[in-house]
Amino acid sequence: MPVFTRFSGSSQPGDGVPGAEDEPAGGERGEHERETTAAAASRAPLDRLTRLRTWRTRHPRSARALHLTTTALAAVLVVGALLLPNTLPALKAAGFARIPAEAVLGAVVVLALPRRPRLVAAVLYGLGLTALTTVNLLDMGFNEYLGRGFNAALDWDLLPDAQAYVEDTLGGGVATAAAVGAVVLVLLVAAVMVAATIRLASVLARHRVRATKGALIAGTVWVTCSALGLTLFGGPIASERGAGALRVHAQRTVESLRDEAAFVKQSKADTFGNTPPGELLPDLRGKDVIFTFIESYGRSAIEDPVMAPGVGRTLDTSTAALEKAGFAARSGWLTSATYGGSSWLGHSTTMSGLWIDNQRRYRTVSAGDHLTLTKAFRKTGAWDTVGVMPGVQKGWPEEKWYGLDKLYDAYDLGYEGPKFSWSTMPDQYALEAFQRRVHGKKRDKPLMSFVILTSSHQPWAPLPKMVGWDELGDGSVFDAIQRAGHKASDVLTDTTKSREEYGRSIQYSLTSLTQWLQRYGTDDTVLVFLGDHQPIARVSGNGASRDVPVSIVAKDPKVLDKVAGWNWTEGLKPGRDAPVWRMDSFRDRFLKAFGSTPRPSEG
Repeated sequence: MPVFTRFSGSSQPGDGVPGAEDEPAGGERGEHERETTAAAASRAPLDRLTRLRTWRTRHPRSARALHLTTTALAAVLVVGALLLPNTLPALKAAGFARIPAEAVLGAVVVLALPRRPRLVAAVLYGLGLTALTTVNLLDMGFNEYLGRGFNAALDWDLLPDAQAYVEDTLGGGVATAAAVGAVVLVLLVAAVMVAATIRLASVLARHRVRATKGALIAGTVWVTCSALGLTLFGGPIASERGAGALRVHAQRTVESLRDEAAFVKQSKADTFGNTPPGELLPDLRGKDVIFTFIESYGRSAIEDPVMAPGVGRTLDTSTAALEKAGFAARSGWLTSATYGGSSWLGHSTTMSGLWIDNQRRYRTVSAGDHLTLTKAFRKTGAWDTVGVMPGVQKGWPEEKWYGLDKLYDAYDLGYEGPKFSWSTMPDQYALEAFQRRVHGKKRDKPLMSFVILTSSHQPWAPLPKMVGWDELGDGSVFDAIQRAGHKASDVLTDTTKSREEYGRSIQYSLTSLTQWLQRYGTDDTVLVFLGDHQPIARVSGNGASRDVPVSIVAKDPKVLDKVAGWNWTEGLKPGRDAPVWRMDSFRDRFLKAFGSTPRPSEG
């Protein structure tokens, strides 16, 4: 029994159990264990710090080498972020041989602050470098694809479109991975930059005297180089690149906000806003008029040495074939409101007569009642109006603004074949479906059609090929062609191949359109076709213009006589010396050429 009593758990303090008087009972034991755990946890950082100090003591050379290496890496990261350019062509080693003013000023501020404010300043400085690096990387991407820098006031709306493009081109998994990767990259840059600035601030404070002398010397050298305009490797030694970049973005944002208010007023004023229906387009009555945009059909396709030979042959061959069928053509140049993408900005600029070069302008004008060229046809009551847009895969409220009686999108054309990257269907099929469902049917009125072709949309892989027009069926004939084509990923990563495949895509689109016209055009057909913008800089070249070709084709010589004063080049290939107009001037020129009377409405 004494044994049972001793270990039965009923013993009391002083019962002879060793240590019983020190052991908490019941709930007190849990509290004691939590306190012990908390104490151990608080000691853990101290233990690690102790071990680190012990390691430094035992390995002084390795510790010093590690310290110098991490400090040097921190300095390289900070200076690199301050000198990082915002375009890929400028990303060269020589561009980093500069003295950034922001680094000198940062050192001065850190040296002047006590410990806690210094830590706060270092964190804020690191976050500022993160913001600077992010906008520079965004600038690189926007300059490469859209030919302009990133606009913080306007361009966030384009990011979902970019993700949708990646999803259509490379798949949903890649799109999701890219989005997640972008977020992780920004967070990683923030963590690394903050760690680097804290490290440098600590080092400067620890060696305050030498650091102060160094900052004074660096500041003196910067001022001297700036005053004398000294350069190295083609650039100024004294740099304020970081502050300048943030200043440019701030100015860009402010100007964009001001522009929005001015554009609202501008969009309400219209040269033909009060023109009666009977005074619009009298010289085109009875004609079937087709406005067609060819995706990414830019000046580079006709003049670049890689693409021009093939595209030029296609234009020459098509001009001859159309002449044989009784058609004549005139061609010139328009300067697009966009570059490399955002095709809808080119479409809306051409049709509205307003310069729509950003998403906010587009939303403003498309939500109003400004007269579009397509709506002018509908306003007369003399035409039926339709849109054929195989690239539209969701609700498209702009249909009303464009004045379309009926819209045929990707799901209305009966296509059962494969997608070709972003393009939902080949241009040849889209045009044949347009003929079957719309253009070829008898009607009481002539037809005004607004057609957007998509086969020449980047990444230009895989590409469709021409098949017999009678073989198109439901599009299944393109299955084997799609499987045998290049992979989008292979073309995206190869500049030369991108340029070659881009040229082939333009040849395909031009051939599809001109063969359709030969096959189905009549004496009353008037075709106006043009590009929406140049391809991306990697294809069109750095510094390429924003010009796109535009052509008018008709059998009736009276139609082309109306535009004889435009001095456009005969045929489908505009000459180098052909007139170049801004895209927003086309609407009014076209309306006036075909007899419309200006009756302005005030803003």
